[in-house]
Amino acid sequence: MEKIIIPSFTKPVIKAPKDQELMQAAQSLEASFLSEMLKAAKLGETSSTFGGGIGEDQLQSFLRNERAKMIAEHQSIGLAEQIYNARLNRYRIGHQ
Repeated sequence: MEKIIIPSFTKPVIKAPKDQELMQAAQSLEASFLSEMLKAAKLGETSSTFGGGIGEDQLQSFLRNERAKMIAEHQSIGLAEQIYNARLNRYRIGHQ
């Protein structure tokens, strides 16, 4: 499998448990976005010559989703951090 190099971003400092939940939700959203991007790029699609048939096609979405989760957790593209910061700022502005 090819190694995908994505520049990493500085992760925000998470203090409160609620903030941790917000970050997990943001990472989940980033993973969903990345999964769709990987699907559109046809990354990991089975080859017709040596493909594993219908079983491999059915399980491909699970593999793609796991790859996207790993990218979001370890090599973030910065989307989760942007969502986290935007929601946190919006919460703070509403509670002043």
